[in-house]
Amino acid sequence: MAATDASRFNALAGVTTATLTTILLKKGLRNVWIRGAFPLAPGYARVAGRAFTVRFVPAREDLATPESWASPKSSRGAIEQMPEGCIAVVDAMGVKDAGIWGDILCARMTQRRVAALVTDGVVRDLAGVLGTGLPVWASGAAARPSVAGLTFVDWQQPVACGGVAVFPDDVLVADQDGAVVIPALLVDEIIDAALEQERFEGWIMQEVNAGAALPGLYPPNAANKAKYEATKR
Repeated sequence: MAATDASRFNALAGVTTATLTTILLKKGLRNVWIRGAFPLAPGYARVAGRAFTVRFVPAREDLATPESWASPKSSRGAIEQMPEGCIAVVDAMGVKDAGIWGDILCARMTQRRVAALVTDGVVRDLAGVLGTGLPVWASGAAARPSVAGLTFVDWQQPVACGGVAVFPDDVLVADQDGAVVIPALLVDEIIDAALEQERFEGWIMQEVNAGAALPGLYPPNAANKAKYEATKR
């Protein structure tokens, strides 16, 4: 399947993260769901985009200072490198008592048309963050700033976000069930399989709503496979 990123992401916007984890499991990939990254507000539309990775390590007092925010190599500098439509994936090592991002940073990301922020950490200035309109998947909120618990390292490096390896330009899909990582080289293959899985499960739901029993239907036996194929034709 040859496709542009726009058509890829449009296709993925119609596929649940639950379906994607199933398809990735069938491909041998078990560790793709980012732990601790949940939507901060209800009703976010499903988003898909290329990962722009950001990495923190534990706080070290000589480096993690308010003065470090003025460095070119900082969270502020990272935001200025984020391309339109990307999903910022911030590895905060699961730290929940220091907010990695606040409302001003999220507002700038919104101006740069970043699609979403996904992190295993927390944000601060929660009301302000929600007010920016930037969709955020995180573990919650904390009042303390990032430097109280974390040291900014760099952007566009491999990261471990929520226990999942994320490489720059991998594809992220996030919805109400959380965020899932699709390896960059598998995207087209996964899209084809996932769209078919969604069609198939839609047919199964129709059968269930019509009163069909699950044994032999989910998963399907030969007779139900044939019935499904006949409906496709």
